[in-house]
Amino acid sequence: MELIIDRLSRQFQSKIAVDRVSLRLTPGVTGLLGPNGAGKTTLMRLVCGILKPTAGSVAFDGADVSAEEYRAQLGYLPQDFGYYPDFTGLDFLLYMAALKGLDKTTARRKSLELLDTVGLGDMAKKKVKTYSGGMRQRLGIAQALLNEPKLLILDEPTAGLDPKERVRFRDLIASLGRDSVVLLSTHIVSDVEHIAGRVLIMKAGQIVHDGAWNAHEDLEKFYLAQFGGEEDDG
Repeated sequence: MELIIDRLSRQFQSKIAVDRVSLRLTPGVTGLLGPNGAGKTTLMRLVCGILKPTAGSVAFDGADVSAEEYRAQLGYLPQDFGYYPDFTGLDFLLYMAALKGLDKTTARRKSLELLDTVGLGDMAKKKVKTYSGGMRQRLGIAQALLNEPKLLILDEPTAGLDPKERVRFRDLIASLGRDSVVLLSTHIVSDVEHIAGRVLIMKAGQIVHDGAWNAHEDLEKFYLAQFGGEEDDG
C-alpha cells in the first residue's frame, strides 16, 4: 500500500504553488508543516484530485488520481469543510455515504457508528446549523471515514476542537495510521509531534525537510529554527 507522488507541480499564473514534489508514502501518519503560503493545501487538493497538476502524477497502489479505484479508497477532510445547515447530522452522513457509493444498510450502520465515534451520537437528529464549530469539525472527520479509506487526507482536522477533543482525535488519527496512509496538515505542531512517524516541512512549494527532527529538540523548536518563527497557517 503506497501513495506515489512523482515530480508534481501546480502553477497559478506566475506563481508556482507546488514545485516538482516527489514523495512515497506508506501506512502510518505523515505530518505536513510549513509557513503561510507554502503550498500545503494545494498539494493536498492535488492528491485528492480536486486540482489538476501542471505537471507530474499521483497514484495510489497503481491507480491514477483520476481513476474510480483511487477515489474509492480516498477519505478527505478539507480545511474549509462545507455542510448543509438544514440537514441533521445523520442525514448529512447518509447523503455523503450515498455519494461515496455505500448501500443503504451499510450507510446507516457506518453513519451511526461514526457519530458515536466522534462523540455526536446524541446529536444525530439535530440540525447541523445548531452544531458548534467543534461539532461541525467532528462531523467532517466522520464523513471522511465513511468508506473506510486506505488513503486519508486531513487538512487541519483538529481546528476548532478544544484541548480534550484534540487529544481524543489525535488518538483516533494515530490508530487509523496503523492500516492506512494518512497525510495530516496542521498548524498545531504538537499534534504532529505526538502522532506522526514522519514529518514533511514545505516552503515555497517544495519539501525542504523529510524525515525525523533532531532527537534532542522538540518538533516545535526544530520547526521554528527552520523558519525563524514564521506562522504555519496555510
